[in-house]
Amino acid sequence: MMTLRHLYIFKAVTETKNFTKAAQRLYITQSAVSHAVRELEEYAGTPLFDRLSKRVQLTRSGELLLDEILPVLAACESLDGRIKNLEEQAPIHLVSSITIAIHWLPKILADFKRQWPKVAVQVEVVSAANALETLRKGKADFALLEGSVPQGPFSHASFDKYSLQMVCAPQYPCACTSMDMESFCSENLLLRETGSAIRDVLDSTLLLSGHSIRPLWVSVNSPALIEAAKAGLGIAVLPHILVKNDLEKGSLISLDVKGLSLENELFAVWHKDKYLPAPQKALLSCIIPTDTHDALGEVSIDSL
Repeated sequence: MMTLRHLYIFKAVTETKNFTKAAQRLYITQSAVSHAVRELEEYAGTPLFDRLSKRVQLTRSGELLLDEILPVLAACESLDGRIKNLEEQAPIHLVSSITIAIHWLPKILADFKRQWPKVAVQVEVVSAANALETLRKGKADFALLEGSVPQGPFSHASFDKYSLQMVCAPQYPCACTSMDMESFCSENLLLRETGSAIRDVLDSTLLLSGHSIRPLWVSVNSPALIEAAKAGLGIAVLPHILVKNDLEKGSLISLDVKGLSLENELFAVWHKDKYLPAPQKALLSCIIPTDTHDALGEVSIDSL
């Protein structure tokens, strides 16, 4: 079988035109050179060198072989120069929920880019459920999720949280800015879709208190719900960070629903048995503190 060793020896002989000098260049014995050339000629089924009195010279077949192998050896040498830096060349694939992608991810990636400017981070912004499924299938290195702790063969670490706000327009015809949970459930509610992290935390809280809802609007788009609330169509339940500006402007007002305090936690999630190269550890350090906790105990980025 022809190997790279055969090709490197063949190339050295073509350049030195002498078996002994080729052996000296490669730091091997002259007999090893002769043996390799003989094996290569047997494999090719034709002489590759003419043995002259004090030197060797390529045959026409040898010239053809040299033309074929030079690009191969050049590619190998190029790879040899890059192989020790493969971790810096491999892109990181990250999936993120929409809210995190808007309000947290840009700063995280800017911080990471300053540390690892040559490492590409490929981002896919999807729903929280789809983000976890992408990670589960092995099509992503990390998922940034919100809501409940993910179940399965994952490690995770919390890196922030946000509160959910019940809001409506000042002209919305509710009796007051404070109400009980039963009154809230009977209002015109403008909610995210079932399965979203925002809706899940609301539904689970209401279920535990024995209440249920029939929303007037259901949307996958939070800005659409904000506009509907501003138009006086009902009460929206959305992250405070999304409605902060409208609350400050007075186009929305905050409602206090007794017994309904909602909060979503943010997680970085990855397969627990996954090897994390240096750039991926650095990205995690940009997302979460150096030392934090998950459901299994303390997670140290340096120990991953």
